[in-house]
Amino acid sequence: MKATLRTVRLTLAEPLRISRSVTTARDAVWLTIEHDGLHGHGEAVTSVYYGLDTATLQKELYASGRGLGRFPDPESALRAWSARDGRPEDRPPAVTAAVEAALLDLCGKRSGAPVHRLLGAESAPSASTARTIGIVPAPRAAAQARAFVAAGFALVKVKAGTPDPEDDLARVRAVRSAAPDARLLLDPNGAWTAEQTRHLLPRYAELGVEAVEQPVAPGDPEALARLAERSPLPLIADEDAVGFEDVRRLAGRVHGVNVKLAKCGGPRAALRMAELIAGSGTELMLGCLTASTLGLAPAVHLADRARWADLDGHLLLADDPWTGIGGADGVVRASELPGLGVREKDGHGKDGRRPRTGEAAGP
Repeated sequence: MKATLRTVRLTLAEPLRISRSVTTARDAVWLTIEHDGLHGHGEAVTSVYYGLDTATLQKELYASGRGLGRFPDPESALRAWSARDGRPEDRPPAVTAAVEAALLDLCGKRSGAPVHRLLGAESAPSASTARTIGIVPAPRAAAQARAFVAAGFALVKVKAGTPDPEDDLARVRAVRSAAPDARLLLDPNGAWTAEQTRHLLPRYAELGVEAVEQPVAPGDPEALARLAERSPLPLIADEDAVGFEDVRRLAGRVHGVNVKLAKCGGPRAALRMAELIAGSGTELMLGCLTASTLGLAPAVHLADRARWADLDGHLLLADDPWTGIGGADGVVRASELPGLGVREKDGHGKDGRRPRTGEAAGP
């Protein structure tokens, strides 16, 4: 097997402001694994929060791709990758997820099976995905909510966590007024204190917010669990639910966990988490980072396992280089095509088409 890397710049259609940062663009590193004329693809994206810069991703993906050369075929590589529970402790989960995605894509193409079938689902999953509204003025939030609902979105996620809690409340009121029938999620990204959380949750419950993600700063899951005990609406752990042991500690103690493949280590790790919380009273949310369709596709193949799907990262881009999972109408869909079922758009490939930044060959 041969692996190559390419690095591209993904620019957002507009800046996304959350409580701790503003994102305008990020780099994506694409891993392609070739065997017997077929190609499998995976993507990892940079993240300041997770400490992933472009050089780190390139280095780790290069090393991982080089290591695949000792396997005779992608099926044996995928078995070995899974048998050691995904990754050594010193490998970023986002890298593990990208390698697993590329192997699953390649194995699916070799067998003629879509990835969801390789992961145990018979029919192609689909899910109503949330559409994110960042920290913007209330009138802008209302306009976005109206546009999203008109496009077909039934679930809207509003970012919160400004210094003035009344600003967040005004934004949610504006969204609720503009989209009275939409389901609403709220995400302060850990910006509230426990005292603020206890004070604010009843007010958001009155506005019909369905659930709140990670209201308090990560690092004290016991505090989050205590808040969940008395919360008037469901609390979902995100930054406090990174790996398997985090989810084990929170199972049955919070109402949901946000599982992102880039933080847990890939589709199989996500499935283990889903099995862990099954029947505990804690439900699964599938989330994502801002990424292309290639980066979102593995999670879409798991979408039927989740109560909440927040898989709109590709919809935030000014120009998504890949296609194949939909989402513009509010629903993401896996296909029955072999592998991940995605393809690179015309104008983004090689052979005289739009060049990439930082293109580099791997092993």
